[in-house]
Amino acid sequence: MVADIREVYLDNSATTPVLPEIADKVREVMVRQFGNPSSLHRKGLEAEMLVTEARKQISRGLGVRDEEIIFTSGGTEANNLALFGAAMANRRRGNRIVSSPIEHPSVLEVLKKLGERGFEIVFCPVDSTGRVYPEKLASLITPDTILVSIMTVNNEIGTVQPVGELVEACKQVNPGLIFHTDCVQAVGKVLIAPKQTGADMISLSSHKIHGPKGVGALYVAGGAPLESLLYGGGQERGIRSGTENVPGIVGFGLAVQMATADFESHTGQMRRLKTRLIERLDSNGVKFRINGPPLDQAAPHIVSLSFPGVRGEVLVHYLEAENIFVSTGAACSSRKVKISHVLKAIGLSAREAEGSIRVSLSILNTEDDIDRLAEALIAALKKLRALL
Repeated sequence: MVADIREVYLDNSATTPVLPEIADKVREVMVRQFGNPSSLHRKGLEAEMLVTEARKQISRGLGVRDEEIIFTSGGTEANNLALFGAAMANRRRGNRIVSSPIEHPSVLEVLKKLGERGFEIVFCPVDSTGRVYPEKLASLITPDTILVSIMTVNNEIGTVQPVGELVEACKQVNPGLIFHTDCVQAVGKVLIAPKQTGADMISLSSHKIHGPKGVGALYVAGGAPLESLLYGGGQERGIRSGTENVPGIVGFGLAVQMATADFESHTGQMRRLKTRLIERLDSNGVKFRINGPPLDQAAPHIVSLSFPGVRGEVLVHYLEAENIFVSTGAACSSRKVKISHVLKAIGLSAREAEGSIRVSLSILNTEDDIDRLAEALIAALKKLRALL
C-alpha cells in the first residue's frame, strides 16, 4: 500500500513543508502572544515587537533598511501591490510597462488588467533557456516607460535572470522608471542584493522557504512611489492596511533567517541532488530533454524535464501512486488543461510541453529521494512506452 511507502516530496516550488522549529514558534505566538500590534497595552506592544524583529530578520537577509519591508498576505499580493501600486502612482509620467512572457500568473494577470485600464503592456522575448537579454530589454524602454517587471528565478524552468545588468540597461535609457523583480523562488536559492542590483521593488513569499502560508513581503526602496491597494487602519506605513498576521510574520522572519544563514551548503546540496537525478537517468538510457537553462546555469532547486511520447500528467499520477510528488509546472495552473506559457515562450511544441514534469527540491531532500524518483521514473517510462 502507498501509505506504507515513505513519502518523497519533490514539488517544493509549489510549497515547502514548514520546518518544525518554525511551526513551534508560530504556535507559540498564536497561543501566547496573540495581541494586536496596534493596541496600546502590553499585549499589543509585545506583538509589535515581534513584528519589528521579524522585519529586521528579513531586512538583514536582503541587506536593506527595516522600513523598506512591507508585509503582505503572500507573493501574489506583493506582486499585485508592486504592479498596480507603481502603475497607478506613476500614470501621469507615462503608461508603458515592460515585462517578460514567462512571469508568474500573479504578474501576468495584473498586466492584463492594467492593459484593460489603458496602460501599454510590452513583453520582451526570451531565448530558448528563458533568459532576458539586457540589450533587448533596453530597446523596449522609452521615455513613457514607468515600470519594468522581470522575475529573478523562473518557477517552472529555473532560469536565473541577470537582474543587475537588466536594471542598469533599463535605467541608462530611462533613469526614472521603477524596476520590480519577483523573488519568490529566489530567496535561499540565489543571492539577492537589491542595493547592489538597483531593483526598486522585490516580492517575497514565506511558504516557499519552509515558512507558513498566507504571508509575504514587498521590498520598496526608499522613496519609490507606490499607491495603496488596501485602505483602513494605516498599517505598514499606510501602504498595506490591515491587522498584521503576527504568527505568520514571525514564522516568515525566522524562515528568511534560516534560509540565508546556510546559503552555500543548502544550495550546494540541492545542486548535487539535481545533478544526481540527471546522471541516473542518463546512465539508464532514458530519453529526455532538460527544458530551459543547463544545470549549472539554472537555480539549484528546479529542473524541468520532457519525456517524448509520454504525457507529464500521466507521469505525475504514476509517481503519486509510488508516494512520490512532482508536478507538471506551476501549481497555480496545474489543474487546468493547457500548455504552460513558460514552455511555449521558450519554443517547446505542444507535444513536448505536454510531456514535461517539474522536479523542485528543498533542503530536506536526500540522495535516497532522488534514487527513488529515478527508479520510479525509469519503471514508469518503460511501462508507458510499451503501451504506445
